[in-house]
Amino acid sequence: MGKLLSLLSRDDSNCCAAKSYDVFLDFENAAPTETEREVYDEVERVLRESEVVLEEIQIYRGAGKEIREAIADPSPEVTGKAWAAVLPLVDKLKRCYEHSMELDKIVPKLLGQLVGGKLNPTQHLETQQALVKQLAEILEFVLKFDEYKMKTPAIQNDFSYYRRIVSRQRVDSTENMLVSTELANRMSLFYAHATPMLKVLSEATSKFVNDNADDVQNTTETLGTMAKVCLRMLENPKLLQQIEREDTKMLVLRVMVGLVILYDHVHPEGAFVRGAHVDVKGCVRLLQAQPAIKAEPLLNALRYTTKHLNGENTPKNIQRLLAA
Repeated sequence: MGKLLSLLSRDDSNCCAAKSYDVFLDFENAAPTETEREVYDEVERVLRESEVVLEEIQIYRGAGKEIREAIADPSPEVTGKAWAAVLPLVDKLKRCYEHSMELDKIVPKLLGQLVGGKLNPTQHLETQQALVKQLAEILEFVLKFDEYKMKTPAIQNDFSYYRRIVSRQRVDSTENMLVSTELANRMSLFYAHATPMLKVLSEATSKFVNDNADDVQNTTETLGTMAKVCLRMLENPKLLQQIEREDTKMLVLRVMVGLVILYDHVHPEGAFVRGAHVDVKGCVRLLQAQPAIKAEPLLNALRYTTKHLNGENTPKNIQRLLAA
């Protein structure tokens, strides 16, 4: 079973006190208990597929050359080559979209185990390390996927070309249609978003809260507490040195950002108002201390995928701190 140091007593007069969150969450070695096993196995199946999806989006190269040639020379032969190049890519995009729907289904089940009930947020973190680790892995996948997607404009170009050809040739009247018109519309909306997986995750979390109104406070406090724990794991040298692998440090960084974003979507007043249960300023300053190649995608996620950053209740100093 993974290692987790007990949370120190909270100082309610200063919810952001660093000493209250000197915790080590073992994201490297946590193993499920018998009570976690059923949900753990279900989530693990989705996470294994996440690895495949991430690899596909990471090596996505696109059919830009073939599409440009077909636009310049719309003869049947050249157009046929472009079509042959685009079809397997659309099939990959379809699998990625379908995986997002799997996440949409599994996240509420995972959150249902991690919040509410007889346990408070601290007790959930202490006793359900394996499920906490899985939530972290989902957050890391989501942010990695969206980072690769934002760097790959060929995705939308390829899919737009596919839709144009389908519309022109009325392909959806044939039995060999790869993507139905209805599915193509949903996929188009999905890929049009700057960070599509994060949007799905945020909406799934918001729906969980809407469906479990009694757990709103527990949900936001759990997300906020876990975000603060991640921040302290990266700030505190004694905690940081317990992380054995370098890639785990990047995981903790991504998870911290993902939790802030989820909190902002779930909490009615968001993550940026005074008194919020997340240390946004501390998170941003930690990110700004990282190399730009690591920090910028995560800072952009905070800038462009949060809900309340530009709200009237957000302090101006926070808005300035996150200004691009």
